[in-house]
This record gives sequence, C-alpha cells and structure tokens, in this order.
Amino acid sequence: MKDVLLSVGIDVGTTTSQVVFSRLTIEDMSSGFTVPRVEIVDKQVVYRGKISFTPLISPTQIDAAGLRELVESEYRRAGVDPHDVTTGAVVITGETARKDNADQVVRYLSDLAGDFVVATAGPTLESVLAGRGAGADVYSRRHGAAVANYDIGGGTSNFVLFSRGEPVSSGCLDIGGRLVRVDRSSRVVTYVADKIAELCWAKGIGIHVGGQAGMPELRQAARAMCELLEMSLGLRPMSDFYPRILTEPGHDVHLPVPIDFLMLSGGVADCVLRPTPDPFVYGDLGVLLGEAIRDSEALRRIPRLPAAETIRATVVGAGTHITRLSGSTIDYDASLLPMKNIPALKLTPEEEDDPRSMGRAIRGKLQWFALDGRPHPVAICFTGPVSPGFTRILDMARAIVDATEPLTAEGLPIVVVTESDLAKVLGQSIRAVSHHACGVICLDGIRVMAGDYIDIGAPAAGGAVLPVVVKTLVFR
Repeated sequence: MKDVLLSVGIDVGTTTSQVVFSRLTIEDMSSGFTVPRVEIVDKQVVYRGKISFTPLISPTQIDAAGLRELVESEYRRAGVDPHDVTTGAVVITGETARKDNADQVVRYLSDLAGDFVVATAGPTLESVLAGRGAGADVYSRRHGAAVANYDIGGGTSNFVLFSRGEPVSSGCLDIGGRLVRVDRSSRVVTYVADKIAELCWAKGIGIHVGGQAGMPELRQAARAMCELLEMSLGLRPMSDFYPRILTEPGHDVHLPVPIDFLMLSGGVADCVLRPTPDPFVYGDLGVLLGEAIRDSEALRRIPRLPAAETIRATVVGAGTHITRLSGSTIDYDASLLPMKNIPALKLTPEEEDDPRSMGRAIRGKLQWFALDGRPHPVAICFTGPVSPGFTRILDMARAIVDATEPLTAEGLPIVVVTESDLAKVLGQSIRAVSHHACGVICLDGIRVMAGDYIDIGAPAAGGAVLPVVVKTLVFR
C-alpha cells in the first residue's frame, strides 16, 4: 500500500524568500504477517518557485502583506490549493528571524500555507535542514564519512556535521553577504551590521554607513569574515573577537569527529561556484565574500564535495526532510486531528523512572504552560521503558490520567509521545483507567526535546500512520 503526501517548504531568508513543493511517497514495508511498518520511501521536488528578495518595510520589520502576496503567487503558479498540502514547513532564517514582527509573520504564513504546516525558526534546525537539502547527510550515510555543510546566506552561516548520516554537531555564526550593503550606482555603504562594524573597527578597516565603498576595504572585510569561518573549523587560531560572531552564546561549532568532506550551500555558495564580474550585482558583500572563500587556502585543506542544492538547500530541506511518521502501534482519536503547536512537556529520565515521580513531574510542569491561569493542551513526552510488563504500563497510565486531571476537566485531550514502542498499549490503558471522554492521542517512535513544539497531521496510509513534525519556535 502506497500513499503520497504533498509537502511545502517556504524559506523566508535574510536576502531572499522562496517556495518549493514536494511529493513524499509512503509505503507499508511490513510483510503480511507483521504489524504495519510505514516509511517514507521517496521524496521528489515537483515545483521550485522563483527566488525573490524578502520584502521589508524597514530594517527591523518584515513586509507581511508583500510576503503573503509572494507566497500566494507561488501557490497559484504551482496550481496548488493550500488545503491539498499535508505537511511541510515555513522556516524563517538568518537576520530575518530577528525582525520585530518575525514570530507573527511566520505563524501568519503557516496558517496561509495549509492546515498542517509547521512554523519554525532557530539556528540548529536551520543548520540541519540546509545540510539535508544540500545532500550532506546522504553522502555521509552512504560512505560512512563525516560530512560538514556550511550554509552561508545573507545574514548567518549555519554549520552542521553529519557522521554516518546522523547530525552530531551544529553551530551558527553571524556571517553573511547581506551584512554589508552597498548602493550599486553610487557605491555608498548603506548598511553595516553591528557585529561586522565591530569586526571592521578591530581590524582597522574603514567601512561605515554613508562612506564610499572602496574595493580594498570591502575585500579586507570579506577576508576577515572568511577567517572567522576558518577559525570555526579549526583551520586558524581563534581570535579574541571570535566569540562575538556566534549567533547565540554557546552555540559554537564543535567537531566531535574530524571532517572528511565539506559542502557549501546558501546564496554565497553560488558566488563561490559561479563568480560574477560585477561585485555589487546584489548590492551587498556576497560576491566578495564568495571570492574570499574561493581563494581561502585554509578551506582548501578540507576536501570539497558539490552540494545537491545551494541557494535552495534550506527550503528543499524544509519541504522534504522535516516530516516523521508515527504508526503501526499507535492509538488516537481521529476527530482531534490535525493538532498544531502543542508544547512538549518533557520528562527527565529520573522523572519517568517510577509512576509516582512521573505524576508529580507532570502535575508540576503543567503550570508552566497555563495561559491566564487556565490549562493549555500539552504533549507529555518521555523516552519510555523498553519491553515493559503490563503492570508497569498500567501504573504509568494511572499516573498520567491522575496528573492530567486539570486538562481533562477543561475538556482537553491527553496527548502522549514516547520514543519507545509502547503507544498502542499505553493509549488503551489510559482509556481504560480514565473517567473522561476527552480523547487520547498516544504516539511513539518520536524523539522530542524540552522546549520543542509538535504538530500532528491527519491520518495517512489508510489510518496506519500520522505525520508528525517536531519543531523549535525560537525568534531571536
């Protein structure tokens, strides 16, 4: 049995925004004598929208109306109705995630894009999506290699390292081509990001807003930015300024294993691969930054692999790599679906160790998610025991039902997400011990971290699976 899901990826970046549509084919891979095992067996991009400049009202505000028209026009060109979209992501990236109205805009776009589309922002997920869109994970898995991808865009450079196909490290630096902007006709500098202004001052580079854009100074700035990328990869000694360029404190690039190969994606990667004679064609430092990266002897020390996608890496990753499936042994009330933006109430290993501590932890943490003193739907997330006995399952079910009484008393459902394969029996046990008819959703095979949010889509593959997206809503 096969089924096809239509997925959308919308990337609102520092410099450009774009839309792609993909088809995800899911199939039951089990034999006729085992429980269903539905997997995503094929991912195909079916529409690549044009790359458009991200509309802004001011340096601190996104033009929501202009962005909406951009997205709606791409839906029309693709011949797609938002109600036909099953899954996907709206990803707001780079400096755009720091705009004053970023969170409102991305949620607004999420509602426009379809009934089950995640709204997300944050450097870790952005790094992983870009790396997957570039194909670094596939090469790493097929060749058992450690493959890094640097997605260098307009406002940030997102790093991810895959080892045997799995992401083992990520980081993000405030380095990008749009951080210095130049009027193409007058050659006057119109914008310098604060951190790059500090970098130029520390290096004695004479670049400032309102001044003429001298080529020697601009090339010096581009080289200084490239040197920070080299430092992050251990190819050059760290400078005192380096910690300042991190997008978030502590979100540095770490190398738990040596890098075997390096890929480059993002808009600046196109400038590396396809140099242009006009350094100001985009009105920023992107072309010169690409030139500095291309000429870097330090970066040449790491063997380079071509990326499957460059400027579209993040949006392709968002459209084809964000959806997971929970199925075969799950328990749910279809009338409750789809559900969006459910905060994860994550239990620690100690808290889930026995039913009493589990109940205390759930009841205590429910207060974190109350809005105006009233309970709010949450997903109770924990690892779960491997091969537990029925008594253990029943005790867990009683603890969950007792602790979630403030939710069920308000008519809210019980939502449970585990990593271990126990959702069917746990969900049925919750129903057996519960005295409320508010509905139950119990999923497994999904890993969730504290601070994550969860979207659960409508049933697919004849009801055998539910599409699930785990995301982080982080706006800096």
